[in-house]
Amino acid sequence: MAVKASANDIARICGALPEVELGVSWGDRPSYKVPPGPKGKSFVIYRPPGKTAIDPASGEPFTDLLVISVPDEDAKIALVQDPDTPFFTVDHFNGYNAVLVQESRLGELDRDRLAEVLVEAWACRAPKKLVAAYFATTPPV
Repeated sequence: MAVKASANDIARICGALPEVELGVSWGDRPSYKVPPGPKGKSFVIYRPPGKTAIDPASGEPFTDLLVISVPDEDAKIALVQDPDTPFFTVDHFNGYNAVLVQESRLGELDRDRLAEVLVEAWACRAPKKLVAAYFATTPPV
């Protein structure tokens, strides 16, 4: 039986990847970055509520959004159009290789599927040599 994902799994999965730090992006937003330090690139960002991401059910800004990098537009479309996942996008992210997901909906995914998405996010932002070394010694999720 698959174990459902939770918001706590974000830290567990991201923290287990090589050369990852929890830093900040977009000014002051908590973000998982690779590699550590000033040259790190964010692959998961805790997005603040804003007028560009409104919950259609409530009419209010989403308060628990994660922005997760994807390698390209095809990967983004695949995640957003998959009816079995809670990933989505908004017009503000047109042309940006990332998907959105509410932390409160992570339980709609199993932990292994969340790990696949996060490892792919890390891999599309990490240095190529680091990615190659990781996949040479780590079995697929």
